[in-house]
Amino acid sequence: MSLLLTTLAGVTLDGLLGEPKRWHPLVAFGNFAQRIEQRLNSGGHGWRSHGVTGWCMAVLPLTLLTLLLAQIPYLGVLVEVLALYAALGLRSLGEHAMPVAQALRLGDLAEARRRVGYMVSRQTAELDAAGVARAGTESVLENGSDAVFAALFWFLVAGAPGVVLYRLSNTLDAMWGYRNARFERFGWAAARIDDGLNYIPARLVALTYALLGRTRLALRCWRRQAPLWDSPNAGPVMAAGAGALGVALGGSAVYHGELHQRPELGEGAAPQARDIERALNLVWGGVLLWLAVLVIGSFYLA
Repeated sequence: MSLLLTTLAGVTLDGLLGEPKRWHPLVAFGNFAQRIEQRLNSGGHGWRSHGVTGWCMAVLPLTLLTLLLAQIPYLGVLVEVLALYAALGLRSLGEHAMPVAQALRLGDLAEARRRVGYMVSRQTAELDAAGVARAGTESVLENGSDAVFAALFWFLVAGAPGVVLYRLSNTLDAMWGYRNARFERFGWAAARIDDGLNYIPARLVALTYALLGRTRLALRCWRRQAPLWDSPNAGPVMAAGAGALGVALGGSAVYHGELHQRPELGEGAAPQARDIERALNLVWGGVLLWLAVLVIGSFYLA
């Protein structure tokens, strides 16, 4: 029952407050991780062993500190709730995605491009309206998995230490997990660890999207299209999400000045503004489904 209450409290705090506007703990962690990388990967010459060392230096002390604090009576409950709140990005996802959809509805393509640029790493300056809608929809589906469902999963599995370890690892992957000259070797550990931590959550998310949308199409897209995607976890999530929504995602995109031909995902028409909102509804509905399962399970096991 305590797990149920702390989970509901953390999700509620995120819904009410969203991400901290100042002194966000992940911003401070990112600055700390940047200093570690500058020391261990100077000039991009760090090896895989340096990346493992850097990951341990950045993640393990904070995870162990959270573990110790969570054992303290009364304070431990607060630590649990705040850890989940700090790790979740449900309200933030909507705060980033809705302005994109609204700008598209108003026909303000320049503003839509600018807003979607905050959500994705691809170049957005030349995107047409369908390209902006595609980028926004893809971002909602993928970030819903990383910033919402995976955080919930690891909190339910291992409490505050689990969600802290996951969120810090995911942040390091976003900072170090690039396949370029600077991070090819040093960022290998961060990328592989994040892949491992997201393996089960991503497939639960794909199943969640499928159950809440066009189930048969979502399952077919997951089975046929996900193996073609370069990410072992984003593939199932985005293929099932695209199928659940009945839209066509993937295709060409420009990253860091290079054109990438990505496999097609989903089936149907090109996405529009409303599909960004439908993707958000899929994420929000999935969270409610997970919480409902948790409530039923808690009362059943009580």
